[in-house]
Amino acid sequence: MSQIVVGENESLESALKRFKRKCQRDGIVADLKRKTEYVAPSAARKLKSVNARKRAKKEGR
Repeated sequence: MSQIVVGENESLESALKRFKRKCQRDGIVADLKRKTEYVAPSAARKLKSVNARKRAKKEGR
């Protein structure tokens, strides 16, 4: 669970921005998106293959 400590003189907007950034870094947003949308096994394999090709191409540069 992500937590932040809000300073005395810190505005709510900046604290919320820090919290959102921390959640994104911790992978909470990506995990939530992955769990809410069903992906068929065949589509998941295809996506995994496409991502592997992209990663290999990027490493080859």
